[in-house]
Amino acid sequence: MKRLVSLILLLSLAACGGNGYEDLEQFVKNSGNNLRGKVDPLPEVKPYQPFTYAAFDLPDPFKPRKLRLTQGGGGLQPDMNRPKEPLESYSLESLKMVGVLKQKGKTFAVIKAPDNAIYRIHSGNHIGQNFGLVTAVNDTAVKIKEIVQDSAGDWAERESNLTLQEQ
Repeated sequence: MKRLVSLILLLSLAACGGNGYEDLEQFVKNSGNNLRGKVDPLPEVKPYQPFTYAAFDLPDPFKPRKLRLTQGGGGLQPDMNRPKEPLESYSLESLKMVGVLKQKGKTFAVIKAPDNAIYRIHSGNHIGQNFGLVTAVNDTAVKIKEIVQDSAGDWAERESNLTLQEQ
């Protein structure tokens, strides 16, 4: 009986002897058949050709232009000899119109500067860093005529408004 049990165990172990991975082993064996390593050739090295910079005569675009005073020339240009007013030290974008005053038939605009100082202006005052001249003050806005320099160095007029800021 011991022999019979050992024979049955031996046969059952022999029946379980197959590993069941034949398809996986076949795939691994065949996976590298049609592969060939290919390395692209190195690109051709072109000889260095020096570039000659010939734009030393042109103005540097990264340096601010200096205002040129023309002697007796015609055309539009700001008055450089006039004394500056306090609001000319601020850019127009940093100033805020916060109110309107009417005294003796004249309309004044109340302007707040970035340092929280309050100024009263009327037409004829100068404002902003672009030689701005106040041309009109009404209940909702201050109209300004600025003189700006274009890229060619010529002066041109530009209209701007400073509107009343609602708070």
